[in-house]
Amino acid sequence: MRAPAAALAVALLLGGCAPRLWDLPPPPVIDAPVVDAGRLTTADLENGLRVIVLTDRRLPRVSLGLIARRGADSVPIEHAGLASLSAELMKRGAGDWDAVALAEQIDRLGASLAVSAGWDSMEVAVSGLSRDFDRLLEILTAVVRRPRFDAPEVESARSQRLASLEQAKDEPATLAFWNLARALYPEHRFGIPIEGAPASVAGLDAAALRAYHARVFVARNAILFASGDVEGAAFVSQARSVFGDWPAGEVPEPGPPPPTPTPPERSVVIVDRPDLGQAQILLGHDGIARTNPDRIAVEVMNTILGSGGFSSRLMQRIRAEGGLTYGVYSAFTMRRQPGPFFVSAATRVAEAGRVVDLILEEMSAARDAAPTPDEVQSAKSGIAGRFVLGLETSDAVVGSLVNLDVYGLPADSLDTFRGRLGRVGVGDVQSAARERLWPERAAIVAVGPAESLRPLLERFGPVRVVEP
Repeated sequence: MRAPAAALAVALLLGGCAPRLWDLPPPPVIDAPVVDAGRLTTADLENGLRVIVLTDRRLPRVSLGLIARRGADSVPIEHAGLASLSAELMKRGAGDWDAVALAEQIDRLGASLAVSAGWDSMEVAVSGLSRDFDRLLEILTAVVRRPRFDAPEVESARSQRLASLEQAKDEPATLAFWNLARALYPEHRFGIPIEGAPASVAGLDAAALRAYHARVFVARNAILFASGDVEGAAFVSQARSVFGDWPAGEVPEPGPPPPTPTPPERSVVIVDRPDLGQAQILLGHDGIARTNPDRIAVEVMNTILGSGGFSSRLMQRIRAEGGLTYGVYSAFTMRRQPGPFFVSAATRVAEAGRVVDLILEEMSAARDAAPTPDEVQSAKSGIAGRFVLGLETSDAVVGSLVNLDVYGLPADSLDTFRGRLGRVGVGDVQSAARERLWPERAAIVAVGPAESLRPLLERFGPVRVVEP
């Protein structure tokens, strides 16, 4: 009998009142297979294309997709925005269908089509009723292998992207993230958003999009996946018939690694927005890669620090006790290359210095003293719960399996995750804080009126004021 159930049974046998469920200890974190092996099919075609299929007959629906194992990270800095704009154009016509005809095909089936670009991969996905499987596969194949990149659509998408980049300057949180990226990676691709910058996007044309697509979308660099009302062996056979002649190609090199350590010393950037009565604050430095062996201990540490919602130290200190913000959180952005760690909060302009003080204090406290066993156990239970909830659907399971392949992680990583999480101890969490938190050299970005913010923040380091 598990601990909470046993405690409840003892209380009832003794004739006492049943304890409140939230006062009971959380259940133990245990290993367990995520998926029945009999429903999972994997294969590698002769051209190097990986195929992953998860059968789930509960609903007459199917999801199909293909991921290329490279994304915006592999784009030169002068072409920033190329991966993202390519994804947008791949939805605007493929094969014999122009943009309108492709949209009509999707609408007629009551299906969905999505194409997206991340830092480390690009994804094309279609979903709909399983009775329309052949047509869905036809659409997927056309979008992946034969996007049109028609000149009028390219011009339209580029103009819309430039307009959206200009419009985004009205969003304080966006301005904060853009300027933190520039502070951390001034000469690296990570210093410009995935969507690009006006100067780089303005130079993108159909030829550049076609060249990028031809380089990234090749069989050796791709994973074809399916989930839902589909039979594994049959799908592998169909995959071979429509993708078997796809050129193997060469796997593109990832982009150069970001600088480390970054930043080398603490500095302050103020994005001048005199119209704001609230300051958007972002603080950050270099983080870790998705494949880092200490990533689970780092996740537990960060849950305690700032990603655990109302139970996190930052939320307790800055919101519950200080009443200085509606919300504050921290995150490690784990990419193929080490991505940034950041803490985000918004507060009244007059309180900006106090909020930065408290963030730095909590980061230092996490490094200097071990967390309590209760904090560690609570964080681990929350992470385990989110892990299970994140795998409730077959689509989510397949997505996670594909993610493991993209990053070259062991295929059994989902099955063993809870056990590895359970073995993280107090010492592991404190070591993660000592090795991954650097308050003394963090970059600090504040969006708000520079005239008011400068005297509040200049004690933290050299201040640079920039326009939005």
